[in-house]
Amino acid sequence: MIRLFKVSVPASIVTLLVSEVIVLWVCYVAGVYWAVDAPDVFLYYDSGMWAIGFVVLVIVLGLYFADLYEDYRIPSRIALVQQFCMVLGAAFLVQAWFNYGRWSTLILPKWAMLYGSMLALIFGPLWRIAFSSVVRRTMGSRKLLFLGCSPIVGEIIWRLFERPELGLSPIGYLDNDPASPPKLSGSPKLGAIADLASVVGAQLPDTIIIGMNERRRNLPVEELLNLRLSGIHVEEATSTYQAIFHRVSTRDLRPSELIFSAELGPKPKKIMIQSIYSFLLSLLGLTITLPLTIIVAILVKLTSRGPVLYRQERIGFNGVPFTLYKFRSMFVDAEARTGPVWATRDDPRITPLGRWLRKLRLDELPQLFNVLKGEMSIVGPRPERREFVQVLEEKIPYYRLRHCVKPGITGWAQINHKYGDTIEDTIVKLEFDLYYIKNMALSLDAYIIFHTAKTMLLGRGSQ
Repeated sequence: MIRLFKVSVPASIVTLLVSEVIVLWVCYVAGVYWAVDAPDVFLYYDSGMWAIGFVVLVIVLGLYFADLYEDYRIPSRIALVQQFCMVLGAAFLVQAWFNYGRWSTLILPKWAMLYGSMLALIFGPLWRIAFSSVVRRTMGSRKLLFLGCSPIVGEIIWRLFERPELGLSPIGYLDNDPASPPKLSGSPKLGAIADLASVVGAQLPDTIIIGMNERRRNLPVEELLNLRLSGIHVEEATSTYQAIFHRVSTRDLRPSELIFSAELGPKPKKIMIQSIYSFLLSLLGLTITLPLTIIVAILVKLTSRGPVLYRQERIGFNGVPFTLYKFRSMFVDAEARTGPVWATRDDPRITPLGRWLRKLRLDELPQLFNVLKGEMSIVGPRPERREFVQVLEEKIPYYRLRHCVKPGITGWAQINHKYGDTIEDTIVKLEFDLYYIKNMALSLDAYIIFHTAKTMLLGRGSQ
């Protein structure tokens, strides 16, 4: 696993990305030599390398938007070729657009683009197939031995079997409870905690994960220290959980972990930097989207009676309430009978236009004014209504920690979790929010903004 943008990314995915860039680059360089009379002059003196780099960038972004870097396993080779065709078609459209704009520096000659794309359509999928079937096996994986069988250990093992590209392989677990299962999520029980030394000698794990329900007088401290000094990595199951799920498990979270964490807590400098770039981005966003904002406002007014903007009290930074602005997507007096209730999928209170606004997240454009006023930031936990906050703080431990940063228009939970309207979904989103608070940084915000743009472009809807 490689840590990029405060997120643990499988080394195999990074390897695939880098190798794919090289394959695509070679295809288009070959296309230039095939189609251009003086290829060396074009490549080295007429900005040919810049043009190829731009085409490759567009294709890689297209593959990313097609989710081809989420999981490189190939369920269908026909579907893979079809996705490459769509991405290469998008690259042609971008080239045509730049050609109309007379930006010659980033334009490949017509036949060089055609021949390079033909080669990319052949060797791109072939490389993917080879990588999936051969390269992944040669990369190997880190062997993990678990001490204990807490609930999150079972989740970790299940996730690792489901996602082999993570490069982590569970070899089994040790536990003192005679009633513990012979297999935990498919991983065998290898003995008791006292068997640690013999199991390590036989299995040769790279990492030992501590996930014991009860550690007092059960944790083999001396043995673990000796193994750590011998080169075997030892870590808490909570740390492994965060690395592979990208969220903080609240079930095994102890207050001491938060109190003594070197990373947790929004530092004043980070808050200040976030406030500055959130203000600048919201100002830029309002300027760019002004024509779209006017069109949406007119459509809301024409398609249903009531005000264009919907104002609602939400709980913000340090628990201070503020008025949140949205384009109205519900019928007027939608909660007159029911009172405050969570929005649900296929909510009957939503207008026909409102469904599209929510799907494309256009209903949230007015929240840029909240950012300008300093009540919100571009990225952060989504603000919740006072009525729900009071209930959730009583039912969910650590829920109030969400208010130690400014709420955001988009957030880590919104790009990682499906739409949900239950307490369980709220807990999962809280775990993503805690991960964000713990790892808050400009690089993570940039990743979230970029991924949000992907969600909006593909119309995956609000979460």
